[in-house]
Order: sequence, then C-alpha cells, then structure tokens
Amino acid sequence: MAKKKEHNHELLENPDALAERLGSAENWMERNSKTVIAMVAVVLLAVGGYFGFNYYKKSQDAKAQPEMFQAVYYFEADSLDLALNGDGNHLGFINIIDDYKFSNAANLAHFYAGVCFLKKGEFDAAIVYLEDFSSDDLLVQARAYSLIGDAHMEKGEYKDAANFYDKAANYQPNKYYSPTYLMKAALAYEKLNENDKAKEAYSKIISDFWDSQEYQNAVKFKARLETNS
Repeated sequence: MAKKKEHNHELLENPDALAERLGSAENWMERNSKTVIAMVAVVLLAVGGYFGFNYYKKSQDAKAQPEMFQAVYYFEADSLDLALNGDGNHLGFINIIDDYKFSNAANLAHFYAGVCFLKKGEFDAAIVYLEDFSSDDLLVQARAYSLIGDAHMEKGEYKDAANFYDKAANYQPNKYYSPTYLMKAALAYEKLNENDKAKEAYSKIISDFWDSQEYQNAVKFKARLETNS
C-alpha cells in the first residue's frame, strides 16, 4: 500500500517519471492511430447525426404545421374524409404521417387519424394509428389508451378493451379522467363475466376517487354485483 503512494507521489514530483509515462501514451497512440481515428470518427458522426436529425425534425415540423392546421379544421367540422386524406390543396393526417414521418406533427396526426377511423367505425385502422401515437402528456396519452379500448370494445374484444382501459386509468392517475376509465374497465370485465375484477375497479373509484362524478354509480354497480354473486 505504501509503495503505491510513493509511486503516485513520484509522478507528481519527478518530471522524468511523468515524461516517461506520457511517452508511453504517445507510443500507444502511434501504434493504434487507426483505432483512435476510428473512435473519434464514430463520436463525431454520432454527435453530428444527433444535431442533424434534430434540425431535420424541426424543419419537418415547420413544414407540417400549416397542413396540420387545415386537417384539424376539417376534423373539428366532422369532415372526416377530408381530415384524413386532404382536399387537394392541403394534406390530410395520413399524408402528413407519410410525408413528415419523423415530425411531432406526424405523431399527433396518428392520434387524430385514429379518432377519425374510430368515428367512421373502422376499428382495426383506429387501433393501428392510435397504437403508433405516443405522448408525455398525462391526459392525451391516457385518452389514446382509452380510445384503443373503445375500438376493442366495439369489436367485442373485451379482454383487450379491459387491458387498455386499465392502462388508461393507471397512467398518471387523476380524479378527472381515471374514474371514467375505471368505469369502462369494469364494464368490460362484466362482459367477460369477471365480476371480481369489475368489483375491484368499482372499489378503486369508491376509495380513491370518492369526490368524482362516477362515485355514486360505482357504489350502485358494485352493490348490484355483490347482491347477484
């Protein structure tokens, strides 16, 4: 242990020892120059690629935003086909996804396209587009999960519906929307005759969201299940 300390001390105070150590490092660099150059090139490419991609993504967003504005206008006017496919002068959500696929606008277009297909009764397409959407927003992402549950519910796929309703309810839970998703999950479980899981969903509303609008129905529906069991 003492020898190690003396050796480190020597490097700090003995110029010859330090020069020898630096010389060894230089020799290693000379012997492995190709490796060093390759490593530096990889780092530079990674850094350049990161900033280049971010610049490209921002430029795509700048071009896509005016198209999104018109598509959302058609969506809000319930002109679903125009919202999805455009009007000949402006792109629809599907075109925005194809033409600006790496942009934030394209990501949001997945959400809108999924809702459009859900309203049109094209549930498989709705599921595909909504599953490709992602957001850090606690309300919008949970809403997307719930809408996927709605599409599965319409298809009679109650197990998948229940899973997505649970996912929505458990995604950053809050008293404004989580109780609604739990009610939907409970209904899906009732469709599956999994009444214990339905009662769990009702119980969670009763215990965690007692000040929500769904509270009274949760109490009533849970009591009905317990009476009939």
